[in-house]
Amino acid sequence: MKHEQLLKHYHLKATPQRIAIIELMHQAGHISIDDLFLSIRQRFASISLATLYKNVHTMMNVSLIREVKIPGQKTKFEVEKEAHAHVMCKCCGELKDIPFDPNSLLQTSMEISNYLADEVSIVISGICPQCQKQ
Repeated sequence: MKHEQLLKHYHLKATPQRIAIIELMHQAGHISIDDLFLSIRQRFASISLATLYKNVHTMMNVSLIREVKIPGQKTKFEVEKEAHAHVMCKCCGELKDIPFDPNSLLQTSMEISNYLADEVSIVISGICPQCQKQ
């Protein structure tokens, strides 16, 4: 699905800035707001950080964009995908998706804790194959 169609699918206006945000997130896979801001300013020099945050939060509110909270690091963002977890290299910081459906974990945790849980975020840290070679 093209980026413009993706925004329309989520009932959002397909502005040039929003299309660029989605494009940059697709290219990066996972991107911090700082890196996103630096990249988008190359296309839209007058965009403010406040405008970027507003657009990101608007897209998060309709579940088009998702926050990836990484312990000890700045939050990264990604375009919503199928259920998955993340692996992160402690050396180089690479963040990758791994196939995993956390719904069974969510259900089990609700049964054990009696919490009404609605979100699971899993980041497994280790050392990537490239850094292991060094």
